[in-house]
Amino acid sequence: QVQLVESGGGLVQPGESLRLSCAASGSIFSIHSMGWYRQAPGKQRELVAIIISGRSTNYADSVKGRFTISRDNAKNTVYLQMNSLKPEDTAVYYCNAFMSRSRGGSVNDYWGQGTQVTVSS
Repeated sequence: QVQLVESGGGLVQPGESLRLSCAASGSIFSIHSMGWYRQAPGKQRELVAIIISGRSTNYADSVKGRFTISRDNAKNTVYLQMNSLKPEDTAVYYCNAFMSRSRGGSVNDYWGQGTQVTVSS
């Protein structure tokens, strides 16, 4: 079994910061990418940030310069530092990872349960 467990969501005021964490556990051979997606009410799920092979990063235009994704390879954990939060950042944030469970095994897509981020005054 493989699990992604997120933490760090909450209610903050505009301009404040939050840090999300997502830890992967279970039978993992290698992690190819880890990322964060979000889904606001009535909207499609969208990519927020992704880190590939622990080095290359990509961000949605709406969060560039405000959010930073990072990964601790030893802990199989990905973080999302969110600064200067805006009301439009309000959404459920989901952790995603592409991982293989054995050498030469298939790479599969895994999702966390989601964590709510609400930005409101």
